[in-house]
Amino acid sequence: QDVIVIVDEAYIDFAGPSARELLPGYDNLLVVQTFSKSRSMAGVRIGFALGSPALIKALNDVKYAYNSYTMNLPSQIAGTQAVKDRAYFEETRAKIMTTRERSKKRFAELGFTFPDSMTNFILVTHERVPARAIFDALKKEQIYVRYFNAPRLDNSLRVSIGTDEEMDVLFRFLEQYVKEWKPAGNSE
Repeated sequence: QDVIVIVDEAYIDFAGPSARELLPGYDNLLVVQTFSKSRSMAGVRIGFALGSPALIKALNDVKYAYNSYTMNLPSQIAGTQAVKDRAYFEETRAKIMTTRERSKKRFAELGFTFPDSMTNFILVTHERVPARAIFDALKKEQIYVRYFNAPRLDNSLRVSIGTDEEMDVLFRFLEQYVKEWKPAGNSE
């Protein structure tokens, strides 16, 4: 109880229960969420924090000193409408989760491994084809995924969940590419 605990729930809408249920028992708990992921509003920079009145007051007292992204009126209107249209949110969220689960099966069938994802992306590693080779080949086809040239991540790709049609394009390409791929210098 002598430190502030912040729970970042950026992906909570794709996962399980929120930590907000714990708020009544912990004055030192702050739960933060963003509209960037499940509401597809990354460029708008909207989020919110839930916590005790004392913690929220402390945030408000210092936010303008650290937050260079003050919210303009169009952003406030867009955020308000995003919260009001619950039906659209639920429909979109369900589509993303259904496509994510279908994508997990396809990745596994193609020889990819990945930690279980409860987000709007999957971090995949192929059993024999290097991530950099896949990334470069996808880029040539104008299929964009994230590649991280960093220790422990340099053989993985971060694949955001798109529409079913977008994912089908990815899987058609991967199906052919991983089947035909040979290591450099291997002329067999």
